[in-house]
Amino acid sequence: MSIEVVNVSKRFKDFAALDNVSLHIPGGELVALLGPSGSGKTTLLRIIAGLDWPDAGEVRFDGQDALSRSVRERNVGFVFQHYALFRHMNVFENVAFGLRVRKGADKLPETAIREKVNELLSLVQIDWLSDRYPGQLSGGQRQRVALARALAISPRVLLLDEPFGALDAKVRKELRRWLRNLHEELPVTSVLVTHDQEEALELADLVVVMGKGKIEQVGSPAQVYDAPATAFVHDFIGESLSLPANVRDGALFVGARRLELDAQGAADGPARILARPHDVDLAEPGSAPIAGKVLAVRTFGPIRRADIAIPAEGGDIVVEAAVPHGDTLPVGTEIGLVPRRYRVFARA
Repeated sequence: MSIEVVNVSKRFKDFAALDNVSLHIPGGELVALLGPSGSGKTTLLRIIAGLDWPDAGEVRFDGQDALSRSVRERNVGFVFQHYALFRHMNVFENVAFGLRVRKGADKLPETAIREKVNELLSLVQIDWLSDRYPGQLSGGQRQRVALARALAISPRVLLLDEPFGALDAKVRKELRRWLRNLHEELPVTSVLVTHDQEEALELADLVVVMGKGKIEQVGSPAQVYDAPATAFVHDFIGESLSLPANVRDGALFVGARRLELDAQGAADGPARILARPHDVDLAEPGSAPIAGKVLAVRTFGPIRRADIAIPAEGGDIVVEAAVPHGDTLPVGTEIGLVPRRYRVFARA
């Protein structure tokens, strides 16, 4: 089922949680709403679910008005960060709950309920835990129960609000891989809210980057990482070397020094040069467009980074660059930086 969000705005007193947001979510896709706290991603998810209503705008499911429907009528499954399982019910009954509370023509016979629950428990690989209670499960197991319960009602839309946020790093990675594989088997449109860049880039078919109640960019994981549309996206996704600069007469300057770098058509005025650390080569200072002094070198397993102070008006600017293993780079060394790939954005 496709989801269309059209010119949606939502305020909480003086705070604009969403500011005229429009978004198309194709049917069957797994879409990640990615952004920092306060960017509006959870508010947008709750409006899609029917847990909140916008002050203005429309939400459509397969072209039909969704705002006139209740949560139940929208047929959405919801998975929260903190599981929200019933502690007095075992795993089987937690998953069966949504089926047992149905009434009228929607109510299934007991044999059909048991068959569906057993099928779901097998699908999420916890059928052997059916008699246990939430307090007897690990965090990863509880989240699988929560997901099975959301899927029990055969939702057309699956909404996941920071589903792995309470788990440790190793379990998060395992569940991300598992959820991606599971999504391939299910005929459902999924919307995932996360502030974890790695999670969004690894899981999603489409990434929606949000900031301050607006959508900054919509694209594939490769597009938002390799071709960020704004400085915000470049800064937020992945690591960035950021260098304040100025554009004068179509040329780039750091302080009074003109850089032999293309200004990429940026208008005259304050600007920022942004590059990924792995896209910046180290060189002799006299042959490089940017030069500075090494302040420190740090190693994190296979990754080495150098803090480099670059002279500028008002004081040095410290940037981070990748250092190849095996290179000797003593503190205090004068070093040049050559960006192989970079972006120039106007600076507010």
